[in-house]
Amino acid sequence: QLQQEILRMLQQHPKKRYNARQIIRTLRIVNSKDAVQNALDKLEKTGQIKFVGEEKYVLNQELFKELLKKSAYEGYVDMTQSGAAYIVCEGLDDDVYVPAKYTNFALHGDRVRVSVAQARGRRKPDGEILEILQRATDHFIGTLRLSRKYGLVMPDRLNMLTDIYIDLADIKDARDGDKVVVKVVQWQGNANKSPIGVVSSVLGAVGGNDIEMKTILVNNGFNLEFPEEVMAEAEAISTKISDLEVARRRDMRAVTTFTIDPEDAKDFDDALSIQYLDNQEIEVGIHIADVTHYVLPDTALDNEAYWRSTSVYLVDRCLPMLPEKLSNELCSLRPNEDKLTFSAVFVFDKDNRIKSRWFGKTIIHSNRRFSYEEAQAILNKKEGDLLQELTELDRLSRVLRAQRFKAGAINFESEEVKFRLDERGVPLEAYIKERIDTNMLIEDFMLLANREVATFVKKKETLEIPFIYRVHDSPDMAKVEDLMLFARSLGFKIVADSPRHLAEAYNQLAEASRENEALRVLGPLAIRTMAKAEYSADNIGHYGLAFDNYAHFTSPIRRYSDVLAHRILEKNLGTHVWRMDKTLLEEKCKRVSKQERKAADAERESVKYKQVEYIGNHLGKVFAGVISGMSDRGVFVELKGNRCEGMVAFQTMPEPFDLSGHRLTAVGKKTGKVLRMGDAISVKIVGADLAKRQIEMAWVKE
Repeated sequence: QLQQEILRMLQQHPKKRYNARQIIRTLRIVNSKDAVQNALDKLEKTGQIKFVGEEKYVLNQELFKELLKKSAYEGYVDMTQSGAAYIVCEGLDDDVYVPAKYTNFALHGDRVRVSVAQARGRRKPDGEILEILQRATDHFIGTLRLSRKYGLVMPDRLNMLTDIYIDLADIKDARDGDKVVVKVVQWQGNANKSPIGVVSSVLGAVGGNDIEMKTILVNNGFNLEFPEEVMAEAEAISTKISDLEVARRRDMRAVTTFTIDPEDAKDFDDALSIQYLDNQEIEVGIHIADVTHYVLPDTALDNEAYWRSTSVYLVDRCLPMLPEKLSNELCSLRPNEDKLTFSAVFVFDKDNRIKSRWFGKTIIHSNRRFSYEEAQAILNKKEGDLLQELTELDRLSRVLRAQRFKAGAINFESEEVKFRLDERGVPLEAYIKERIDTNMLIEDFMLLANREVATFVKKKETLEIPFIYRVHDSPDMAKVEDLMLFARSLGFKIVADSPRHLAEAYNQLAEASRENEALRVLGPLAIRTMAKAEYSADNIGHYGLAFDNYAHFTSPIRRYSDVLAHRILEKNLGTHVWRMDKTLLEEKCKRVSKQERKAADAERESVKYKQVEYIGNHLGKVFAGVISGMSDRGVFVELKGNRCEGMVAFQTMPEPFDLSGHRLTAVGKKTGKVLRMGDAISVKIVGADLAKRQIEMAWVKE
């Protein structure tokens, strides 16, 4: 035990030299000098410490670092503005806290190897970053400052705490004070030197919507431009479809086919076909852009698509996963053009049951491109192009939907905020997008294809065929219990004695909140009890959809997960059996899931920016809202109609408030007035900080 205590002390001070007496004083122990010397001799014999003369010893840092590496964990850096970090590691319940001086030049999002010391008291375990395994990004956005001899880019990211050195030959045509995108070409390990970079894009003078949106993308790790070799590969792809390629495929060009997409969509990656068979049977084809025909494994195009993993949709733009020639031209299922597709074709009998299913490569010719609103208008008016086909698909989609909810799927229809922008990108209006039947029609058939593809691969062989599944775990019951307590205080009972009953309760809540606006606040809280859907080679099913098997197959233009699904499915069609290394596949699943979360963060940030920008033009106006959250500083209020959220600080209220332990109510110290989550409240807009994405509100007493 004495040896262990001495070794632990030397590990905490790896460069200091100690003799036996100094160790006794430092550890405040009563052991004799001879006992401590004996412990030091044994530690030296095992090579864990070194004798350095004058009766002093020091830690053997080389051996210690090797031992640390063997016992270290891998994880991702969550950097704070102070320079300290938390490392999120698989296999550890708590994040590892790393003081700023032990971060070893790691940056936010980097994958690192971290040593973990024993947690003391209630603190999270402490650690030291030993090695940077993979940088989250090598592109940063910031402000260029020029001197006579060099330039420095000061990154916008609050958790990027070092400037980037730029040689004057590498600044392009940027001027002092310009916003630029910089690529780091050399990471320095010297505390006195900054990383070295080159300017890859000059954005111009600080400010403006365009720069802010680009900043959001770069700060979340997405490159604004494709590398030259990727663009060269894309441009070299032939736009012609050979007769040989047509002969390899099922020709469905004569079958009535159409797309339904948002009005402003350019990448049409799915189409539906329908034809009527004998015995009142109906064949429905779900046709997906055949991206893997053009994007071959291990090419520059493929590597870039994997690195991006997803298209990113901000309020006013899309940053695509694939170059425009592929995403908007070759692979986009545009009307009146022959297109190569990967299809899932189903035959429904007269009782709406699936009689047969077929998967394979096809060629199609879309007859019509609908927006959601155009298709809905035809259904509502019962007249217009392809009325019979739209009506039949709408009917079948409702059958599929009813079956899904009967099986226990959860009906969470989260509201989507949309903006009407002027020509400069300034928001003129913020509103909630209306969800219409044609949205659900497309969704139902995409869910069908995704489920059936996953089921086909899962059941093809007794011995597992590794596949990329979309999985969703059951809710966190500790969070569910908190939700149950709060729901009960609002008069709504949640039964959670089984996952099935909990799903039913959530559906009842969604229905009740349409009638009772006070219950609407429970929806986001219910969603927070849920696990996040992700990609995995281990199939645990999809709780929210009530599917045993589920994958993403229907959007390969904008999701790399679907590209992987297409490749694995194709190699296992017919009598063929092909197995990808499951460990490698799981590594890819983790990457794609991580990129998906980053894209969602960027999208939310762009929405928040536009909300703050919009509400900043309404300072002094009074809005109706509901209390959507509480903190030590005040209550969060979400405005009705546009979901702009801001804070009313307690210090601005007419009396002080005490916050309940579960942060669901606040009680006035003088009057006893109770503020609850979901309460209607009127507020005045008193401030809008675009830099911090914060809206400041004041309570307007009625």
